[in-house]
Amino acid sequence: MTETARSRIAFPAAGSAVSTVLLVVVVIAALYFAREVLVPISLAILLSFVLAPLVRLLRSWYAPRAIAVGFSILIAFVGIFSLGALMVSQVNQLAGDLPGYQSTLHAKIQSLRGAAAGTGTLERASDVLHDLGRELNKPNNGSPLTSDNPPNKPITVEVRQPDPGALQTLVSLIAPLIHPLTTTGIVIIFAIFILMQREDLRNRLIRLAGAQDLQRTTAALDDAGRRLSRLFLTQLALNAAFGFVIGIGLWFIGVPSAPLWGMLAMILRFVPYIGALISAIFPLVLSAAVGPDWSMVMWTAALFAIVEPIVGHVIEPMLYGQSTGLSPVAVITSATFWTWLWGPIGLILATPLTMCLVVIGRHVDRLKFFDVMFGDKPALKPEELVYQRLLAGDPVEAAEQAQQFLKDKPLLSYYQDILVEGLILAQADAEKGLLNDERTLRIRDTVAEIVDDLDAWEDIPKAAPDGDCANSVSLPIDERNAQVPEDWQKTKRVLCIPGLGQLDEAIALIIAQLVEKQGIGARAEGSNALSISRILSLDTRDVALICICYIENATSAQIRYAVRRLRRKVPKAFIVTALVGKEDLLNRVEEFVPVGILESAHRTLHGTLKQIVEMAKHSEKWTQGKAA
Repeated sequence: MTETARSRIAFPAAGSAVSTVLLVVVVIAALYFAREVLVPISLAILLSFVLAPLVRLLRSWYAPRAIAVGFSILIAFVGIFSLGALMVSQVNQLAGDLPGYQSTLHAKIQSLRGAAAGTGTLERASDVLHDLGRELNKPNNGSPLTSDNPPNKPITVEVRQPDPGALQTLVSLIAPLIHPLTTTGIVIIFAIFILMQREDLRNRLIRLAGAQDLQRTTAALDDAGRRLSRLFLTQLALNAAFGFVIGIGLWFIGVPSAPLWGMLAMILRFVPYIGALISAIFPLVLSAAVGPDWSMVMWTAALFAIVEPIVGHVIEPMLYGQSTGLSPVAVITSATFWTWLWGPIGLILATPLTMCLVVIGRHVDRLKFFDVMFGDKPALKPEELVYQRLLAGDPVEAAEQAQQFLKDKPLLSYYQDILVEGLILAQADAEKGLLNDERTLRIRDTVAEIVDDLDAWEDIPKAAPDGDCANSVSLPIDERNAQVPEDWQKTKRVLCIPGLGQLDEAIALIIAQLVEKQGIGARAEGSNALSISRILSLDTRDVALICICYIENATSAQIRYAVRRLRRKVPKAFIVTALVGKEDLLNRVEEFVPVGILESAHRTLHGTLKQIVEMAKHSEKWTQGKAA
């Protein structure tokens, strides 16, 4: 390819990348500078998803929409303001009691410092508490002007502002409340509007998103709505229950302001992974300041250490299930990004916003990368993963994947559904000229290591449908051996030969192992077994059945030629072909069977293994038939 051609290909790709980066920067900048408007709207949408089930319930009781929406909004904000008022009262009470806890905490730090016999963090903490106590107990010593001042000492002058009027006092009280009240008002208005016009907004969104493809658009909206509503309600209920249990537990332990710490635990638990740990810091410090010994601290730590694992690792997985569809990395990344962008509110909205992006990515092809990067589904299909590991020459991860798969399914299913499918992908790349000899050899060697690693694997015996090869695979070894003639067990009666190349040799290794696990002696030859130089020296002692293995492209003439060559070498052997994944070729090869060129042909490991087992069990009948 010339340099000019390369540049023609490279420049559009570079331009597209630059355009994408610029678009991302513009979107992030817009989200940041428009946060004063977007945050209330996002909170309103969040609230509407939480209140939508209540509105639907009231509507099912034939309540007018306006009354249902108004009652739901009223209930929500009465609850929010009640909790806020309770938190303010608890904080004021705690602030008044703090000076009384200073001496207890100071004494405990002194005891720890004496036990540690060193100067470090504990000593600095003790000094801080000492200085804090001195500042709290300092009298309000003014410096009035007296006649005792020396004449050469500057006279202290105190400038006093006139007492503010009623209007200035009112302004100073209202000013800090303007922003939160404004935000609250916007949230209420938007929440009412969204709940009142829910169906109309849905229809308009469908019109904008894609009225030409109603099926996909409806599926995306239903998926997003279902996941968001379930996520919000479940998370809210679960965190509220967690905060309630923590508050009740701290109240029994005797920690002051237990309701405050319960509500703080509920709020901070919206922070992924570390929120519950952060909420435990304040009660632990306060319990150390209140309790005469360390028992209160230990009980408080035990409360969080017991409740959080139960909620996080037992109850939460059962309730959430697959409702979010986000990977752990996505949760952490989204929490970091939205907190940086929108502050604490962004932390609460991080998971819902990211989940919306993932749902959109599942239904919009151009945004598929959101689903790939942040979704909880595996990035690669099992067969794609094993093929990638074969290309990398890494049998370890492939073997780990096999161990996970084999917990529920038999070895034959792993080979057929995953490893062989990975080899079919390899063959597809080989047909395109994307695999050189080195990579093909690496794939063959990696498959050999995987097969060797699984050689000791034994499936758990279980019932299977009649005629299913999985039944024989699942039989105990003694029962399988009882059904196979003794000479087929003690000698290598089955010979698996690759049809063309290295990938075919990988199939031969797999089939040979599966046959061995049926109690039948088998071995596999190398990829050049059918060459003129090798077939003359091919060891065919005791061989009664030959399985020619194909996954690479072969013509019916090549297969016929290989079968005739083996017939001359081993005239009395049964010949079976495994045309893995070659349905079109199987239709042409089956015409060889009636004329006696070969006994059978199959496109799956299941059919091939079943045929070999049946021939081994009834070898005498097959031998008599061939002789006749």
